[in-house]
Formats: sequence, C-alpha cells, structure tokens
Amino acid sequence: MTFPLMPKATAVWLVTNTALTFEQIADFCGMHVLEVQGIADGEVAIGIVPENPLINGQLTQSEIDRCVKDSSASLQITSANDYLFRNSKRKGAKYIPIARRQDKPDAAAWLVKNYPDLSDEKISKLVGTTKATVMAIRDKEHWNYENLRPRDPVILGLCSQTALNDVVKDLEAKK
Repeated sequence: MTFPLMPKATAVWLVTNTALTFEQIADFCGMHVLEVQGIADGEVAIGIVPENPLINGQLTQSEIDRCVKDSSASLQITSANDYLFRNSKRKGAKYIPIARRQDKPDAAAWLVKNYPDLSDEKISKLVGTTKATVMAIRDKEHWNYENLRPRDPVILGLCSQTALNDVVKDLEAKK
C-alpha cells in the first residue's frame, strides 16, 4: 500500500474531520492504531498542522464516504496520485564527485571495447560524458588514450547494472 506524504498530519485531519475508524486511518497512514487513538485523545501529534488529503489529491470525498459506510473497508489512495508517488524518483544526471570524474573515459573505453556496436550517444548517456569524448576514445584520438584503463562503469559507480543491461538488451534486439 502507498502511504500519504505526511502520515501524521493526514491522520490528524482524518481524525478531526471524518467518522472513519481508528483502524481505517491507521491502515491508510501506515501507523499503529494506538497512535491514531492518541491523536484523537490529544496526546500524540500536538502542534502538527493537519494535512487535507482531499486538497492534495490523495483521497476523494466519495472514497471517504464509502469507508464511513463500511467500517471493514480500507481507504485506497487515488490511482493517479499512486502513480505519481511511485514514479516521483528524481530523473536526470546524478552528481559524480570530482575525484570520480576521471573514471568516465575509462568506463567509455570499456563500453567501446566490449560493445563496439553501441552508439556514441548511448555510451555518453550511460556514462555521463560527451559524445565528442566517446568519439575520441573510439578513434584512439583521446588526449589521454595511452593512460586509459578500460573499466566496468557499474563497478566505477557511473551507472547501474540494470541501466547497462537495458542498453545491451536494446542493442541485441536491434541485431
């Protein structure tokens, strides 16, 4: 089950503004029933600003009404919101420390050596370098070519094994 972004704040709002059971609120928010009961008694979550799950799209009023009528039913987060929470992982370039940046040409050389059919663009995206650098390594014109040691980009921490597997799988599918 996917839980709300701010479970205690959401639980405070649900306790205050709905007739849901403590079990339903605890199940939805990923909390213990006694903690929800403590919120209702005013012993827990003192000073927490309530978070309305209707406004932020986690629940709909019809979902709350359905669960109020049937105390054995459990709240379900809205499907569009569930999709957003599961896929909210940050996309884009990850930070590579300065000390590890000199490893990028080594990783590109490893990919050129082991997968010569892999395009320069795919290698540059996978390792996080420029296409010009990959082309220079492929043509043996890189300024430091003599000192390059081809090393696995996964071991160097420049890409994940699944990303490398996906690129190789796409390459084999094209053949």
